[in-house]
Amino acid sequence: MRRSQRSQTLKDLKCHSYCYIFREQYAKWKEQCCQMFPVIGSGRYITAPIITEDGQPIQDPLVLLEANPQKGSALPHDNGDAEDSELSTSNSSETKKPINHPPIDKKEIQWKLTLHQIGLDVVRTDRTLVFYEKQENLAKLWDILAVYAWIDTDIGYCQGMSDLCSPMIMLLEDEADAFWCFEHLMRRLRGNFRCTDSSVGVETQLSNLALITQVIDPKLHQHLETLGGGDYLFAFRMLMVLFRREFSFGDSLYLWEMMWALEYDPDFFSMYEETDSANEKAEGSKGKPKSMHQYGKFERENMKNKIKNGEAPLPISVFLVASVLKEKSSKLLTEARGLDDVVKILNDITGNLDAKKACTGAMKLHRKYLKKVLNFLRLLWWIILNVTF
Repeated sequence: MRRSQRSQTLKDLKCHSYCYIFREQYAKWKEQCCQMFPVIGSGRYITAPIITEDGQPIQDPLVLLEANPQKGSALPHDNGDAEDSELSTSNSSETKKPINHPPIDKKEIQWKLTLHQIGLDVVRTDRTLVFYEKQENLAKLWDILAVYAWIDTDIGYCQGMSDLCSPMIMLLEDEADAFWCFEHLMRRLRGNFRCTDSSVGVETQLSNLALITQVIDPKLHQHLETLGGGDYLFAFRMLMVLFRREFSFGDSLYLWEMMWALEYDPDFFSMYEETDSANEKAEGSKGKPKSMHQYGKFERENMKNKIKNGEAPLPISVFLVASVLKEKSSKLLTEARGLDDVVKILNDITGNLDAKKACTGAMKLHRKYLKKVLNFLRLLWWIILNVTF
């Protein structure tokens, strides 16, 4: 008993140490951002551009007012001086003194170009909730997204991230804890936001959705293709923000919990740990095969059907969208005469979906899809063997 108590104490200390390290790291990043743009951490946010594409500050009265609404003074720039420019209140004519601002690098320019877009999205996020009637909560959401945009140099900030971050702000009082929960969520989802000149990351999931629908409901797939919706872009939002706008706030969180429980893989969480501790865990678990019961139900289905062969299995979110399409199949086939009708029919589900029922439908569809695919592969293998021999 004494040994178990000591072990638990060590675990608690280790957990406390990790919390301290993560919070300290967030504080350092936030301070870096504050040095570059002092509105960060001030309890305010901005919605107007503050910089041009070549790095020159914009003297927009809206920015100046947002930066200091009490005094109407100018926004402090890179050196933190508020004296660079002022809103004149006198009757004399204004004279602007040319100011030589120090050059800033491309990373900082790109980051500052996104700050007003983050602000515009923040004020639109969950705006019906009482929580966001307070400016300090809007500012907290803006701060976290701004810091994340600074540290994620590959992707930065993209529209839709505010919907994913908002629940963290509401559920976790400590801003650093909310940031790290969002950052770890983005490790799962950031591929959806990865953009190139020709594609967006979520397009891979849309292609998989098209394949699933073609296998499960070929008639519906053909109808959607005829309407010009074969790329399934009408489902873009559902996959991008994990149904945040299709379900109520509470139901969307309930859905997330069920999805992640169904997809649970004990090895998946090693990516969240420090390299050394992850290696120690891996070494300590050698020779100890995990029981199937340690995996989520969705993951077990993939393992039983040998889906995990080096290629990442399809996420349950794709099957959730497919189950919604399957449920609305009859209406889509009879009433949709164009893509506008498809979007309208799918928009009508907003707030009318049951999270538990949706997950159950996705699991049924997943099993049906696996069965059909495996039967097809067996048939193909039989044909190859008979033709060859």
